[in-house]
Amino acid sequence: MSSRNRGRGRRGNGAHGQFRNVKTNRNCERNFAQRACELATDDSDSSSSSSDASIDGIGHPPNFPIAMWDLNHCDPKKCSGRKLSRLGLIENLRLGQKFPGLVLTPVGVNCVSPLDRDIVGAAGVAVVDCSWAKLEETPFNRMRSPHPRLLPYLVAANPINYGKPCKLSCVEAIAATLYICGYESEAQWYMGKFSWGHSFIELNETLLKNYAQCKSSEEILQVQNDYLEKEQAAHNKPKDFSEFYPTSSSSDEEDDNEKVAKELMQAIEIK
Repeated sequence: MSSRNRGRGRRGNGAHGQFRNVKTNRNCERNFAQRACELATDDSDSSSSSSDASIDGIGHPPNFPIAMWDLNHCDPKKCSGRKLSRLGLIENLRLGQKFPGLVLTPVGVNCVSPLDRDIVGAAGVAVVDCSWAKLEETPFNRMRSPHPRLLPYLVAANPINYGKPCKLSCVEAIAATLYICGYESEAQWYMGKFSWGHSFIELNETLLKNYAQCKSSEEILQVQNDYLEKEQAAHNKPKDFSEFYPTSSSSDEEDDNEKVAKELMQAIEIK
């Protein structure tokens, strides 16, 4: 048998299959944290169907329109607005198209408040799906509405900006508006479409409930400012670590140990 044939024979033996399996297993190993992040931000059609199945019984859909202007700034796999669009839960608006309901936009003057409930119920809510990094180049003047609004202070819970103040995703902005305007069940229904959605309501529950009890934009701002002042005061308060301080020094412990040892020796000598 030639060396070439012998080589082929060795490549075809059972040991090669074993090595190939080992290599395959090694390639299949995944970093747990990376996989967890992928699961949290996965926005594929298959994950959409599974998340739909997990929200049965949580809230109910609105009977008024929800819409957005999509400027294609965001990653389609991570964009909450795109997912809502694929699920058929949001209407896509064209630039230049006017929306008759409440629109969340940086060019708004007043904050969303419970006074806007009738506007939302009659004409719906729209958001601008754009990147926070591209606000200056976003043509807000081409996204018109008779009711432009701002959102008060809230903390994001989406995987991209978790824990960051005010940097809400589209679905978070929609849910916050619905909650403040008295449509709590509809807000929960929208957030239920995302595996992390419950975190947004939980993280901002106190603020959302307080905002929902206000009677005007002015009261909303007052609640917001009071909350921020308390948070700042708590942050500036000196930390008390006294409970973590040692109650005695090591030298005191050594003296106590020597005292115990002497007492034992005296007891032995007496016996």
